[in-house]
Amino acid sequence: MIATEAVRTVSVERDLPHPPEKVWRALTLPHFIEAWLMKTDFAAKLGQRFEFRGDWGSVDGEVLAIEPERSLSYRWDAMGLESIVTWTLTPIAGGTRLRMDQAGFRPDQEQAFQGAKFGWAKFFGNLDALLARID
Repeated sequence: MIATEAVRTVSVERDLPHPPEKVWRALTLPHFIEAWLMKTDFAAKLGQRFEFRGDWGSVDGEVLAIEPERSLSYRWDAMGLESIVTWTLTPIAGGTRLRMDQAGFRPDQEQAFQGAKFGWAKFFGNLDALLARID
């Protein structure tokens, strides 16, 4: 068993000038997810299994927790990585504070950890662009 302190988390937090309900739609509707993240058959239902598909491969997921317009957690399993992605939406003046934590990187998964840090920064940029152009 791996000690908890050895497992690392990638975290990204941004203040977005959009209301939580708009951000929530971008995080949970498949056609929006495809525009900023990857192709998917995602459905925002507890226990729902889904897949994200990219040029490099795929991610198997399952919705673990859902509180509409507030939080969403799902498994993110790909290429030996078994992690949990948690989104937290907090209303702020003029928009939403969006936080994403991907937890579960073991010490021997440095490449996956660094890839996730790079990837999530890119995905958040894509999400910002999508939110700017949708109602």
